[in-house]
Amino acid sequence: MSDAPVATLSWPARLGRLLALVLLAGVALQLYFVLRIALMTVLDPASTTFQRSEIWRLATERGRIEWAQEWRDYAALGTPIARAVIASEDAGFVEHSGVEWDALEKAWERNQRAEAVAERRNEQLERRQQQALARGRAPAAVPARVEARVVGGSTITQQLAKNLFLSGERTAARKAQEFAITFMLEALLSKRRILEIYLNHVEWGEGLFGAQAAARHYFHTDADRLGSAQAARLAVMLPAPKRFEQRPGSGYLVGRAGTIAARMGAVQPPR
Repeated sequence: MSDAPVATLSWPARLGRLLALVLLAGVALQLYFVLRIALMTVLDPASTTFQRSEIWRLATERGRIEWAQEWRDYAALGTPIARAVIASEDAGFVEHSGVEWDALEKAWERNQRAEAVAERRNEQLERRQQQALARGRAPAAVPARVEARVVGGSTITQQLAKNLFLSGERTAARKAQEFAITFMLEALLSKRRILEIYLNHVEWGEGLFGAQAAARHYFHTDADRLGSAQAARLAVMLPAPKRFEQRPGSGYLVGRAGTIAARMGAVQPPR
């Protein structure tokens, strides 16, 4: 009795099956994000991907868990911190649909210029090092490479999308997923809810998350008791909270906070 011949798929068929599986996995991932965000209409998220990665880093580096956070409902956060964060981070928050395309374009142009300047500076340092070696003089120390200072054009919703679900890597795939989650957040949650979750989970220092914990840490008061100047100082810290935590009285922080405090009166946070 002879065995029947086993049919084999051609390579186009195998490729098509693989692509179908990849597409199915991608759709399933998007449905997962949709369901998670839909649950946030009624359930407060306990933590974010960014928070968990930070806690793991601190636990492995220091051997202990450092986490300060206290959820406060939107009304209990107070108007000053909401006004200040919008004025500092995303002035068009209540009007846009999740992405400020003009801001992204300007940020990309600034980053391109910064990278070009950094590259020229690194080439100059390398040439000087080679010239010193050619003259028989070893440089006193190998100069550190100049890193371009990258600025972002992300809205509050985009920042929340990244913090909730994504890593901090800078890849096209990660950015595309950030856009997708941003539009899901805007479609499923109100502006008030987006800002509420953001203010309760955003980083304000080493192991320090949320406006209430930040208010207690920096000003020994509750978030809803912050004055305009205090709220403005907290808002200005957001792009680099760990750095400003070490330099709370820096000239930039004080000056920028004054500018933000002056803008707060024109900001109408979501009700």
